Amino acid sequence: MSIAVAVPPTRAVMPEPPPPPTAIGLIAGGGQLPILIAKSLSRAGHPVHCLGLARQWEPELPGLCASFREVGLLKVGTWGRILSGMGVRHAIMVGKVDKSKLMHDPFRVLRYIPDWRTLVAWYKHLRHDKRSHAVLSAIADELDRCGVALLDSTVPIPDQMAEVGVMTRTRPTREQMEDVEFTWPILNQLLSLDVGQAVASRERDVIAVEAVEGTDRMIERCGQLCRAKGWVLCKAARDGHDRRSDVPTVGLGTIENLSRNGAGCLALAAGEVIMLDKQEMIRRADELGIALIGIENGRGR
Repeated sequence: MSIAVAVPPTRAVMPEPPPPPTAIGLIAGGGQLPILIAKSLSRAGHPVHCLGLARQWEPELPGLCASFREVGLLKVGTWGRILSGMGVRHAIMVGKVDKSKLMHDPFRVLRYIPDWRTLVAWYKHLRHDKRSHAVLSAIADELDRCGVALLDSTVPIPDQMAEVGVMTRTRPTREQMEDVEFTWPILNQLLSLDVGQAVASRERDVIAVEAVEGTDRMIERCGQLCRAKGWVLCKAARDGHDRRSDVPTVGLGTIENLSRNGAGCLALAAGEVIMLDKQEMIRRADELGIALIGIENGRGR
């Protein structure tokens, strides 16, 4: 079945990744994505110099890198000075920031004091727009001042991106494909407004729209609102999204969460959504009877 949807979003122009063995900086938050990136860069022959955001990085990460240093979350100027001081001219920034760790840190008043360059960037760029892409742009500008260019965070992991077509042995039902066809144009309109990255539907009724709560909590909300099984979740990147950091990501936890809450199909924008541990995700989705499909540049099958 052919799915007609809106024109795909434009992407920010980013510097080309350097060839190995050029050193690459890794500015890492939490979760498995920084680990995946570090492994991939190392396999390709790049020495990885990692800056782990305080109280966010995973314990496995230092052992995967040529060097590792913990840095303050609000010290962007310090990040740039450290990397440039090591001769690093390109960096990738990925990983989650767990706000609960910030709130329960007894030393947060000292640990999260911003450096001067971060204060200047906030005053110039973020006083009136604190959305994620505005924050990323300010960070990229400050790192660039230090001679460090942020790269497309998906470049080291092309094999972990959603691909076109049905990725599982489990195929979507006719009704689920109709729901994808119905939902995808709505999702693209919401993405252009920077509302969220996912929309859920069943029988051509929108169940929920992702907002600030994130995909996982949205899925749980869908399970509460829709007791019928087999609903569809569509997920893509926002209009004009910046792949230097703001890349939608799903993983095994997403599949488990969808199953617990009655979903039957997950539709992802091909080439725009990262699938952490992709093959295991596909295997588990088949076990749970969830279809995984990819939509390419405004057309799906």
